[in-house]
Amino acid sequence: MFDGVHLGHQGLINGLKHIASEKGLEPSILTFWPHPRLVFNPNEPLKLLNTIQEKTDLLQKFGVQNLFLQSFDEAFRNLSGEAFVREILVKTLNVKHLIIGYDHTFGKNKSGNFQLLQQLAPELGFEVEQKEAINLNNANISSTKIRTALCEGNILDANEMLGYPYPITGTVVHGKKLGRTIGFPTANIATDPLKLLPKKGAYIVEVLIEGIFYRGMLSVGTNPTVNGEQLTVEVNILDFNGDLYDKEITVKFRAFLHEEIKFENLDQLIEKLKDDQRRTEEFFTLAQ
Repeated sequence: MFDGVHLGHQGLINGLKHIASEKGLEPSILTFWPHPRLVFNPNEPLKLLNTIQEKTDLLQKFGVQNLFLQSFDEAFRNLSGEAFVREILVKTLNVKHLIIGYDHTFGKNKSGNFQLLQQLAPELGFEVEQKEAINLNNANISSTKIRTALCEGNILDANEMLGYPYPITGTVVHGKKLGRTIGFPTANIATDPLKLLPKKGAYIVEVLIEGIFYRGMLSVGTNPTVNGEQLTVEVNILDFNGDLYDKEITVKFRAFLHEEIKFENLDQLIEKLKDDQRRTEEFFTLAQ
């Protein structure tokens, strides 16, 4: 799935690019949509690290020349491992060198694996290799571990495994406009429903607006101080004045500030926002 395009995926991509350069081939990736877990367990509350567009942009950034997006439909999910190799990899994509991850299985009932690929490779005219897991702090990197870190507010751990700050892209929509009345105007971001949001709380973020980065502090939550109910993503952008409605912006999570808090009154909220702003400014000063 390449969800997150994390350091483990990047290791695969680097190996792919090296082989492609040596053999005059095109570095290409095959992935699926939707996520197989959403097909097998449609009621599972699975959230993803990447939207399709984010994944496409990241793979391109890391040097993948071709991205093949296979629809994970009924016909495809019923292909055996061998049929997948023969029909998709060889007949359709003309694979010459295949690289897979250390724990990769494929095909109906996980009937395909590295051993099957080794058996079929000589007959079908391709080479295959299996990459070992990439470890960080003596632990394997995985999309699941990154999702867990984000859900626990461990932004630094998630970013370390990703190799870049976790991003969320969305369109700025109209909110309750409470922030502007207390001196902290916010942009309310509409996000993809499948996109994983970090745990409720306040964060230090970078905000990308029309190619320019700004410092910001972001809230994921329901605004309990004013009895909010709907989960929102709102960012206060330092040093920015302008109309962002209907514009697409990207926020990149840099650090966790604190849990979501229900204050007794707006004065307490304002004091906390001032403290968050001070900590945000300090963070970026030290990061320079």
